[in-house]
Amino acid sequence: MNRSALRTIGASAAALLALSACSSSGSDASSTRAGSSASAASDELSGTVTVFAAASLKESFTTLGKRFEEAHPGTKVTFNFGGSDSLAASITGGAPADVFASASPRTMAIVTDAGDASGTPATFVRNQLEIATLPGNPDKIASLKDLTEPGLKVVLCDKEVPCGAATRKALDASGLSLTPVSYEQDVKAALTKVELNEADAAVVYKTDVKAAGDKVEGVDFPESADAVNDYPIALLKDAPHPATAKAFVELVRSAEGQRVLTEAGFLKP
Repeated sequence: MNRSALRTIGASAAALLALSACSSSGSDASSTRAGSSASAASDELSGTVTVFAAASLKESFTTLGKRFEEAHPGTKVTFNFGGSDSLAASITGGAPADVFASASPRTMAIVTDAGDASGTPATFVRNQLEIATLPGNPDKIASLKDLTEPGLKVVLCDKEVPCGAATRKALDASGLSLTPVSYEQDVKAALTKVELNEADAAVVYKTDVKAAGDKVEGVDFPESADAVNDYPIALLKDAPHPATAKAFVELVRSAEGQRVLTEAGFLKP
């Protein structure tokens, strides 16, 4: 065989080797991409997150729940809103939940002391009291002292509820004594009494007055500065979907979550 023929055969062999190498490399790359896709799929969040949250968080948490579901298809966020003390009692009593957001450290302590929280609760917002009056403030209420006027129908949160405990602290700071027509189990129930014209005024949170819009009118009072509530949030110990629950807590504490909460009237932690 002459030298020219040998060169032709050698070139053909080299081409075949190069083609084989490219094919192998492409196959490896495809395998890598497939492996990465499978890994990413396994890391996707799923399942239902059950959040027990203070009644005053209803509007802002509902908004965040919808955003969470949109960002993580296949997940669902359900809420149980109510008085923090009742929610804490339900959790320690075995009610299934993934996250607890309380309106005070005292009610959160009920859960942590029972060993039902996973990790240390974190304060994510604060809230301040305000007087809610009938639209137009027909009784000309301008201070906490005005609520003690005879004949005025005033509603307060129950003393065991964080908004009730804060109100008691504000009254003690001002040296005032107030007997309401009723004590309500959560802040929304107290506000509803005014909205339905069943009471002339109620001491609630600024966030609740803001959420009510033109159904009530808000009156600030200086003693509220002595009774600002910290709101802690915690992942619960036996959360059925801990990764998804943790992601929801992270959303609440994120810049996006803080924007939603501050727009609702909450104070930064």
